[in-house]
Amino acid sequence: MDAPPPLRSFGRIRSRTLKPRQASLMETLLPSLRPPAEGPIDPLRLAPGARDAWLEIGFGGGEHMAAQAAAHPDIVILGAEPFLNGVASALRHVEEMGLRNVRIHDGDARDLMARLPDAGLGRIFVLFPDPWQKARHHKRRLVSPAFAAEAARLLRPGGRLRLATDWADYADQMLRVLLAEPRFEWSAQRAADWREAPADHVVTRYEAKRLGDCAPIWLDVFRRPD
Repeated sequence: MDAPPPLRSFGRIRSRTLKPRQASLMETLLPSLRPPAEGPIDPLRLAPGARDAWLEIGFGGGEHMAAQAAAHPDIVILGAEPFLNGVASALRHVEEMGLRNVRIHDGDARDLMARLPDAGLGRIFVLFPDPWQKARHHKRRLVSPAFAAEAARLLRPGGRLRLATDWADYADQMLRVLLAEPRFEWSAQRAADWREAPADHVVTRYEAKRLGDCAPIWLDVFRRPD
């Protein structure tokens, strides 16, 4: 089988000049929060005493990631985001909330995922990823069969993958992808299971803007036992 093409992030890297405080945090705080730059990563070794590791892919401004970290101080939260203004915003939340269990990869999440061990994560969040609305750009969407297979590899049995989008056709694609991955189980029983936000969700500024073409759709799936 041919090797897959190199990973590439299609998201914006920077949209505006960083404020002085943000620029300072990028220089002083971010280096201490980055996972190792090379080699395999044991996520539980990133934060002493962590009992589990969760991953948020595309954390935007970092509100959800910071809130989850504050609510679960015994869990190390890894966040991946290529958008530098989002990283800078997340660093502000980390500093202001005194969080010690957040680690940030300021780049493509797939680079980080490839270096994490099998069954090393308890949860993965992908909340409102770039929808790439134009049909010719759909191939750029993060959620694909290859992504689902990698997420299934990373989650331990019983671990959860949570996807959310406010674009109807992307929700349809996400669901098709998840149902086609045999290691995932979707346990929804009624419409509220995908129409209502999960109890532990934290609304972000992006979500509140309602920029999509439908109300948010939530897809929570579980990793089946091997």
